[in-house]
Amino acid sequence: MKSQKLIGNLMLLVAALLWGTTFVAQSEGMDHMGPLTYQATRSILGGLFLLPIIAIFDKLKKKKGTYSPTSAEKKKKTFSVGIICGIVLTVAALLQQYGIALGTTSDKAGFITALYIVLVPIYGLFLKKKVHPIVWASVGIAVLGLYFLCIRGDMTILPCDIVTLLCAVVFALHITVIDNLAAPLDGIRISCIQFFTSGVISGIAMFIFESPSLGAIMDGWISVAYAGILSSGVAYTLQILGQQRTEPTVASILMSLESLFAVLGTIVFTAFLGKVQLPTVREWIGCALMFTAIMMTQIPDLIKKKA
Repeated sequence: MKSQKLIGNLMLLVAALLWGTTFVAQSEGMDHMGPLTYQATRSILGGLFLLPIIAIFDKLKKKKGTYSPTSAEKKKKTFSVGIICGIVLTVAALLQQYGIALGTTSDKAGFITALYIVLVPIYGLFLKKKVHPIVWASVGIAVLGLYFLCIRGDMTILPCDIVTLLCAVVFALHITVIDNLAAPLDGIRISCIQFFTSGVISGIAMFIFESPSLGAIMDGWISVAYAGILSSGVAYTLQILGQQRTEPTVASILMSLESLFAVLGTIVFTAFLGKVQLPTVREWIGCALMFTAIMMTQIPDLIKKKA
């Protein structure tokens, strides 16, 4: 059980790393196409990427003799949960993109979006899930760390920021839905269905509200490929698999590390260009607070182990 939780936490860390390094790709992609076109193409690509992965895993299970046919009832539930996750993810992603398009700066958007780490345990209270006081304290420290990492100007709330805040509300709902519905099901299949659902919804809206062109998509193909395969196909699948192995509040804190990885990604990217851009003192403080919050989430387990 402990090893499974560790594996789950590592999965969520990798997901946060991939999301954190996608900000540059997302910004580049949005230079060539609208939010709906971008969301549709990256989601469809994410779903297509997972189809051979599912086939490979099934083949390996058959070879090991651990494969068992899925019942009709389980297939139906997997399909239903995948569609629900896809709808929620679509709303969350589009709210974030439109919030940025309407004027929310990327640093403020990162902070506001990551406020889902506060909302997830609050949602859990309505579902009668207890959160250890130490974990609540770690949530507060993580929020403070995110503030130091993300906010460089003032915190004046604008209409565009409210749209981004709604994004955080829906992302928290996405985490909660996965925690409550996806646990006994095939996480990779749920993720695949999730992306095709998002791709279809965004694709229909794309033709209604935007004027997509193949040329524009090809101009931003590197961004779409990176976001579709790594940020969507890999990272969101790791989110589902990771959440199946750890508590939702701890999962939300681990996933919020994407802001920290965005800072570290900037260091690597600027170093590659020969112009190293080291974090400011403010960002180092934010990193230290986020690391402290992550360490604190492990304390309740250590207490249980000694008891």
